[in-house]
Amino acid sequence: MTSEKTKVHFTDNYLINPTNPVTINLIGAGGTGSKVLTALMEMNHSLIQFGHAGLQVRLWDDDLITEANLGRQRFAESEIGLYKSVALINRANRWMGTNWKAETQKFKLNESEKFSENILSNIYISCVDSVSARFEIADILKSLNNGRYYADRPLYWLDYGNNQHKAQAMLATVGTIKQPNSEKYVTVDQLSFITDEFGDLLKQSENSDDTPSCSLTEALEKQDLFINSTLAQMGSSLLWGLFRNGLTENRGFFLNLKSFHSQPIKLA
Repeated sequence: MTSEKTKVHFTDNYLINPTNPVTINLIGAGGTGSKVLTALMEMNHSLIQFGHAGLQVRLWDDDLITEANLGRQRFAESEIGLYKSVALINRANRWMGTNWKAETQKFKLNESEKFSENILSNIYISCVDSVSARFEIADILKSLNNGRYYADRPLYWLDYGNNQHKAQAMLATVGTIKQPNSEKYVTVDQLSFITDEFGDLLKQSENSDDTPSCSLTEALEKQDLFINSTLAQMGSSLLWGLFRNGLTENRGFFLNLKSFHSQPIKLA
């Protein structure tokens, strides 16, 4: 009896051999987003060492740094009052000599229902704290999936989400990614959006209290101290595998930091 072939998704070739740095829109600069940016800095440096063109990141967030953000997020007391996106990008650029960009606005359609000129990228990483923001991102990505773009062609969406102790990351393709012929694997050319696959669950999980935390202790009642950094590292490892391995058997994971249990999400 022959064993069933493993299902894999082969990375779009542009990520492996790009002519220019791979563009990333990182949406959200809070507890998870600020840690993901640090991981992208490490990833960029490592890719360049391997002869890759590296990454060009644009960070979207319209929030200002408050005292409640210190400790759990990557901010210093001297940065209180600055835009989160600007403080993080300035620090990254000084550290690495990059020319990454900050957007001091939400990632969304403007009042005339038109796209910002900077809304296109190869990869979208969302670290947002509301279900409605996820659905808005999904709507934007679906409208961009029309095959008209070559430079900054949307390819992947990696979404992060968590509550106090539990978290998940899920990778999706923006449309279909052409797969090579393979005798060894069953190839999967499309990974569904989290809003399509788990939309009902997302809506049920929406916490009605989305008011900002006024102190670090209040913030820690909502999200434990290391859930964001653990989630950011594991999700970034998934993205790193796309670049370095050229394929993946998993499109994400569920994490419970209280019980130290994680469960991969295999390709359907």
